[in-house]
Amino acid sequence: MLLAELVMALGAVLIGAALGYASVKFRVEGDPIVGKIDSILPQTQCGQCGYPGCKPYATAISNGDADINCCPPGGEEGIRRLADLLGREVKPLSPEHGVEKPKSVAIIDEYDCIGCTLCIQACPVDAIVGAAKQMHTVIGSLCTGCELCVEPCPVDCIAMQPIAENLANWKWKYPVFALKSVAQSG
Repeated sequence: MLLAELVMALGAVLIGAALGYASVKFRVEGDPIVGKIDSILPQTQCGQCGYPGCKPYATAISNGDADINCCPPGGEEGIRRLADLLGREVKPLSPEHGVEKPKSVAIIDEYDCIGCTLCIQACPVDAIVGAAKQMHTVIGSLCTGCELCVEPCPVDCIAMQPIAENLANWKWKYPVFALKSVAQSG
């Protein structure tokens, strides 16, 4: 009887160890479709879609709480890519969320900047550097072009400058084909 209890206890320990290893080895962090949707979004963190950033918007799309056409920075290309991923119909960009604009970066006029730090507080990606009562500047490679720093500036020294298209940032545009109906005879 004691031998049977020892065998059962050893079996329980081995099965428990195997399940513990499997839970660590095969763990899935969140919903994988959210990650795929998030990778398509432009990562501007601008909130124009009605969500505080791209990841919450991706989660809402995955849950069916948001439509795929609410991201102006992603534009028509982003809507097409999301539709392809999710098997949904391509819709035009929702006008209530804004209009598609060319990619741009913020530029601070250094002579007019008073160092109020309001732009630093508004920047969701920490692309603006400076100190109180000192001139601020934008790190262009970090700026997502969200335009959230423009409105809080009390002296209007921030302007958005479109990024010129070059080999480093050029992207292939989706081709648009007109489909013709073919009458079948027979």
